[in-house]
Amino acid sequence: MPSSDATALPARPDRIFDRADEWAELAGFACDPAPGATLALVAGQRRQGKTFLLEAVAQATGGFYFDGQAAAEAETLRRLAERLAEHTGAARPPHWQHWDEAADALLALGDDRPAPVILDDIPELVGHSPALPSVLHGALLRVRRDRPANRARLILSGARPAVVRRLFSGASALHALASTEVAVRPFTFRKAARFWGIRAPGLAVQVHAVVGGTPAYRGDLVCDDTPAGPDDFDAWVCRTVLNPRVPLFWEARHLLEREGECTDRALCHSVLVAIAGGRSTPGGIADRLGAPLTEVSHVLAAMANHGLLHGEPDAFRPGLTRYRIAEPLLAFEHALAWPHRAALEQEDTATVWHRVRPAFDDRVAAPHFAQLCRDWVTTYAAWETFGGEPRTAVRGTVADPDATRPLTAEVVVRGIADGRPGVLLSVGLARWNEIMDGPHLELLHRILALLTASGEDTAQAVPACYSGVGFGPELRAAEAKGEVLLIGADRLYHGE
Repeated sequence: MPSSDATALPARPDRIFDRADEWAELAGFACDPAPGATLALVAGQRRQGKTFLLEAVAQATGGFYFDGQAAAEAETLRRLAERLAEHTGAARPPHWQHWDEAADALLALGDDRPAPVILDDIPELVGHSPALPSVLHGALLRVRRDRPANRARLILSGARPAVVRRLFSGASALHALASTEVAVRPFTFRKAARFWGIRAPGLAVQVHAVVGGTPAYRGDLVCDDTPAGPDDFDAWVCRTVLNPRVPLFWEARHLLEREGECTDRALCHSVLVAIAGGRSTPGGIADRLGAPLTEVSHVLAAMANHGLLHGEPDAFRPGLTRYRIAEPLLAFEHALAWPHRAALEQEDTATVWHRVRPAFDDRVAAPHFAQLCRDWVTTYAAWETFGGEPRTAVRGTVADPDATRPLTAEVVVRGIADGRPGVLLSVGLARWNEIMDGPHLELLHRILALLTASGEDTAQAVPACYSGVGFGPELRAAEAKGEVLLIGADRLYHGE
């Protein structure tokens, strides 16, 4: 953390929702009075509000802000010089031939005071000036050596995950100079509900299953059109994400092109359709597509590297990796809109939505609800809930000799109990649109019995049921006896 006094920091503008931690980190870095030029790195996917946040920091601290764009180096340097002249009030902009001159001039802003110098969307600049990271690294070293009292506060920001990792990774020279790193992530599901002004937990789950926690989707892409209530959700979907006249309709298809850098677009889309349809393992996806496993594995690794997919080991079969789509809008697109694109363009939207509504509950809302349950465990659940500190919550499968298919537990919790790490704290089922009752508890008992027989220590494992619509009398009676943990949608959003 910067050494500046937190009370001296500029106040976070009211127009910025939440982001209190990010603001404190960046404003503290920008205002740090200690001598020495410093570097901060800011990363995060597009549409998360990085630019909004950085522009506000620059305005509040009198810093210099420059937005990187895809342009030839000479054009970028000309535009940068014009911006710097406006910032300093110079009579005419400087004429730079190379980035070395520009970097020295930008860092010189810190000769007299703490001066934030923000280069936003740095990967766009590096794309046309590959030597830029080395140039900035050298400029920072020169300033630190020759002008130790300089207080330039260089902030580099990027949105393309693979490029950002190369520039900002632990092995890079720039990363070695950074004193501050800030990740601007999507809002958690609770913050997203507040951001959208949604109070009903069931509605919040459904909206989050469509747009996730990306703030720009509310303002820029649907023009602040929010569901008026649970009964308005279907109409809201039709007038926003399924409406070609609204930018959100086109956003999902742009995500892959903008972020993926996948050489085989058709295969990438097919992989996403397979995952959205319920295939989560490399073998299952390859079988669904009739494609070689090696080819599918390569695409999965590439999309995971670009932040489009998350790969997670099975809770009880560590060698088995399951993939899920990282961006809810991308999952919605490939589960519903992509397979029905022709119908959406030719038929009445409400008619098409009515036809695919059951698929939304089954393929989109249900797996998304299960993921929110896992997120709740690791983010909000209290120690007392599971009798230990939850560290991981993932899906797990158990082979059943009496069944043709493995049994699945959507929320398998491991953590620390009595000082021991990796303890199995809970095995749970998640059902989005189903009232859960006695048979679900019987299924959990069967899973726990199979795990015990396989050598798993289940002594502290609490059976848990997570439901979006409620629980029947048998489960309620079992809960009263302390035999099962019940978590409904309301507890996900308001309880521990």
